[in-house]
Amino acid sequence: MARTQLQRARDGEVTAAMERVAERENRDPEFVRQQVADGQAVIPTNHAHDALDPMIIGREFATKVNANIGNSEETSDLQGELEKLHAAVHYGADTVMDLSTGANLDEIREANVEHSPVPVGTVPIYEAIKHVDEPADLTRDLLLDVIEKQAEQGVDYMTIHAGVLLEHLPLTDGRKTGIVSRGGSILARWIEENGRQNPLYTGFEEICEIFAEHDVTFSLGDGLRPGSLADAGDEAQFAELDTLGELTRTARDHGVQVMVEGPGHVPMDRVADNVERQQEVCDGAPFYVLGPLVTDVAPGYDHITSAIGAAEAGRAGAAMLCYVTPKEHLGLPDREDVRDGLAAYRIAAHAADVATGLPGARDWDDALSEARYAFDWRRQFDLALDPQRAQEYHDQTLPGDNYKQARFCSMCGVEFCSMRIDQDARDADGEMSALDDETDLDDSPAAEANLPPVGTHDTSGVPEEIEINGVTFTPDQGHADD
Repeated sequence: MARTQLQRARDGEVTAAMERVAERENRDPEFVRQQVADGQAVIPTNHAHDALDPMIIGREFATKVNANIGNSEETSDLQGELEKLHAAVHYGADTVMDLSTGANLDEIREANVEHSPVPVGTVPIYEAIKHVDEPADLTRDLLLDVIEKQAEQGVDYMTIHAGVLLEHLPLTDGRKTGIVSRGGSILARWIEENGRQNPLYTGFEEICEIFAEHDVTFSLGDGLRPGSLADAGDEAQFAELDTLGELTRTARDHGVQVMVEGPGHVPMDRVADNVERQQEVCDGAPFYVLGPLVTDVAPGYDHITSAIGAAEAGRAGAAMLCYVTPKEHLGLPDREDVRDGLAAYRIAAHAADVATGLPGARDWDDALSEARYAFDWRRQFDLALDPQRAQEYHDQTLPGDNYKQARFCSMCGVEFCSMRIDQDARDADGEMSALDDETDLDDSPAAEANLPPVGTHDTSGVPEEIEINGVTFTPDQGHADD
């Protein structure tokens, strides 16, 4: 039987995936191996995910960003989901989670794995619940069957809400927003109606055996996470976290890679404390956080409220940030929402890496600043996190090619451009020193995630065209080709 990345790392082997990660992170392969062996980092790599370009999640590496995609009962089909997948990869997602809850779950999941160069995650209880009439009808065997099937399909990591225990449920009484995790609420209902312990907890070692066979990484779900600032840091949240620490050690004992999911709504001044507590309780397992949202008052702008918390979490040591789109709390995101959510979170992740002094992380900022001062508009666009958006905004008022050499933009105009005034003053009498403009990104020690352009995954294993119901299309075209 093929062994997991964790088992091979413990045996001193530097795998091909570790070599690729070292290349992308600009780190020594032996350092990568040691981080995986110690459980401080994970490389989600299901043996059956042929299109995967390996990546790593750990606090010693570039902060990663996950994009949630998936359909619902109300909207989205396979073509729409593949276009969202393409958008997520194009705009820099390091992983994607297929959170589909509507129709054709197997078809969508298998297509995502086949066409994704980044790790694919799922929440298997979303599929399991569709096989029964009521949450109380779920069985441990059904849950294990769904988990095993998804592992065989090539899913790289799964959210398993095994930390929601019977004894934790009374601790949620008195909350403002109760249990906001879908998986957590389903399991709480099962526990209440059956009067027994969480079947994902009692069956955890069996899940470990399935994960070890396929090298699926645990993403231990935070089913009792706070859904509002008022509920942040309560007994229920931290009781579950203690259980996740126990489960982390059990998973590692089975040779299975594990990361831990974190809270959704946390006041900004308590974000770092949450990260530090998780690192202590879970023995340094990578922390994967949703946001966190630092205020509850901005529906429609929660990609911003959460990116603020995400930057704080990344600075404190969170290893991966789960993006939030403008549609959070309001509706299912579309392709443009994926783009906006990823932009906000790539900014948060990069800002965190700059703040923590990750080698070379600021070189990208310096190069763009030099292009901006030099009025090199085309290089500014090329270096921008979203080049198309940057040029689109510039060209709304100054669209002509002649303006690509102009020493001003429409905000200040010619007369009031501070950089032009400064340049002219430096050129006039020579008393002001010349500025440093020699950042060479080709020589930067930065990880790939902190260099332009975003979305540079190796897609050589991904089919270029997709056929759905006899119609062939290319995802980046955004429409079917007859």
